[in-house]
Amino acid sequence: MAKFDSKNLSTRDRVVIGASAVALIALFLPWYGFSAGAISESVSGWSTSYGWLGGLLIVAAGALLLAHRSGVDTSRLRLTPAFLVLGTSALGTLIVLIRWVTLPSGHYGVAGVTSFSYGPSVGIILTIVVGLVQAVTAVMMFRSSGEEFPWGKQADDSATN
Repeated sequence: MAKFDSKNLSTRDRVVIGASAVALIALFLPWYGFSAGAISESVSGWSTSYGWLGGLLIVAAGALLLAHRSGVDTSRLRLTPAFLVLGTSALGTLIVLIRWVTLPSGHYGVAGVTSFSYGPSVGIILTIVVGLVQAVTAVMMFRSSGEEFPWGKQADDSATN
């Protein structure tokens, strides 16, 4: 049975888990919007094609870390916990960044007055920020854990045989 004690969490753990919580909330915020005068429409992260996958991976990175810190047996995983958190966080952030870059945006107006505009909104920007914070923190956690990349370990094992 896993036991959770928040006193056992380091500052880096709290940053990764907190970023996951913010990313989960941001998935429900507007990621893309259109406005024309008094008319305004937007869609959440769940409705932006593959963008939700990146946000969900950022959330999963924090969930993985929380499960590991709670004492869940991760010995059967082929990859180490720090590497899983790093990989999940980095991949999620990359997917959200790609979604942000590929969203069309623009504004049109006459005589300097915008008549309508469309483009990325607050939710995707917030997800990118927390994803980058989480990924950088995950890199620091991985480096301080002393774990090796899985492909580096295999190369070492084959060299000794």
